[in-house]
Amino acid sequence: MNYNQDPYFERSEVSNSDLSWIKEYYQPEKLKVDKDKAYKFGTLVDAIITEPHKLDFYQHTVDGIKYDEKDFASAIVMRKSFLKDELSASLLKVSDCQTVMTKKQTFHFEGVDFELDTRCKWDLWSSRLGYGGDIKSTAATSQKQFEDAVRFFDYDRQRAWYMNIAGSDKDVIIGISKKNFKVFKVPIRRGDELFEQGVKKYNELAFKWWSLFAINN
Repeated sequence: MNYNQDPYFERSEVSNSDLSWIKEYYQPEKLKVDKDKAYKFGTLVDAIITEPHKLDFYQHTVDGIKYDEKDFASAIVMRKSFLKDELSASLLKVSDCQTVMTKKQTFHFEGVDFELDTRCKWDLWSSRLGYGGDIKSTAATSQKQFEDAVRFFDYDRQRAWYMNIAGSDKDVIIGISKKNFKVFKVPIRRGDELFEQGVKKYNELAFKWWSLFAINN
């Protein structure tokens, strides 16, 4: 189920979410995890920070989607933690929220070159600074746990995908714990280990997408 009603998700360009779908398509059934609950809560946290006009605080809804009162209360506390963090609050002040970007990209995988029309949607994008970032709700309670989550949940792949569409040289992943409400930040720079690992991950998945859907079109 898609808990974000934005027409962005109906666009034809390939997104990082499409790459996640491809990854799950090739996974054994026993390794697949139901992410609906996590996605729904993540949509709430994104909205309360970047698109508060979509919320009804009395009915506990986002774009008409009903939320548990407890989840709503947690998201409000998480927003307060985000705004108390100096870097997070400063980036929000100079950013456009939920910015859509598209780009036709050339990919290289195991000697094969191919092209895809690609898209992304930034939680935070600052034209003034030339970079942006993403907000993640997380079960992590320490910086180390969040850094491990960045790799496990392929946030490195997502950020490299976004950076290459935007042509930006740095990025930041901002995690807000739904357990202890601490804020964790993982910066990424073009060429560093996280970036290169992300590019490696997305090249393979983009090739699989191209092989399934684009090669004969």
